[in-house]
Amino acid sequence: MFIALVRTVLSYLVLIAAIRTMGKRQLGEMEPAEFVVTMLIANLAAVPMQDNSLPLLSGLIPILTVLATELILAGLSMKFLPVRRLLCGRPVPLIRDGRVLQANLRATRVSLEELTQRLRQKDVFDLAQVRHALLETDGSLSVLLRGGSRPLCPEDLGLRVPESPLPLPLISDGVVLAENLSRAGRDEAWLRRELKKRKLKIPEIFHLTVDEGGTIQWIRKELP
Repeated sequence: MFIALVRTVLSYLVLIAAIRTMGKRQLGEMEPAEFVVTMLIANLAAVPMQDNSLPLLSGLIPILTVLATELILAGLSMKFLPVRRLLCGRPVPLIRDGRVLQANLRATRVSLEELTQRLRQKDVFDLAQVRHALLETDGSLSVLLRGGSRPLCPEDLGLRVPESPLPLPLISDGVVLAENLSRAGRDEAWLRRELKKRKLKIPEIFHLTVDEGGTIQWIRKELP
C-alpha cells in the first residue's frame, strides 16, 4: 500500500513537471500537437500508478520520451515555418472582405450557425459588420470589423492617452511578496514606513499594490 502511494505521488510530480515544461497555455488555447501530447502524457502516467508490477522507471521513461519529443518539435517549429504548419496547421479565413467563404466553412466543418454563435460571443450580431474572420490554429476566432462598426479609440480622434502604470502586488493576505518588493525598487523598511503613515500593519492587509508612479492602493482584511 505504501509503495503504491509513493509511486502515485512520484508519477503525479513528474506529470506536473512535464506539463509545466511544455509551457503555460489554457486547454482551449492548445495547438493540436500540444493537445495530443497532453493526452498521451496523462494516459502514460496512469500506467505506473495502477500497475505495481511495472518498474516505476519503465513507466516514467515513455512520459519523458514524449516530453522530449514535444520540446524538440516545439523548438523546430519556432525556427522552421514548414514544421510549424505541419504540426499546427495555419489560420483559415472564414470571412474575407465581408464575404462568407462557404468552401472554407465546409473544409473546417464549421456550420454557419456556429460561426454566427462565435461572432455573437464577440458582441457581433450582424455579418455585415465583419470584414475579416479567421479560424486560428487553436480553434479560436479572430474578427476584424469594418471601419464604421468598430468602436472609436483615442487614436481615431487624434488624442494621446498616457500609458497606464503597472501595479505590483507587495502584500497578499498579510504576507509580504519580497520578490515584487525588490522589482519595485523598494525594501521592507520603506513598506513599513508607508504603512505607518496610514496607520496600517502588514497582518491587517489583504492586498496592497504600488505602481510605477509610487501610488499605493490597499484592501484591508475583512473580519471573520
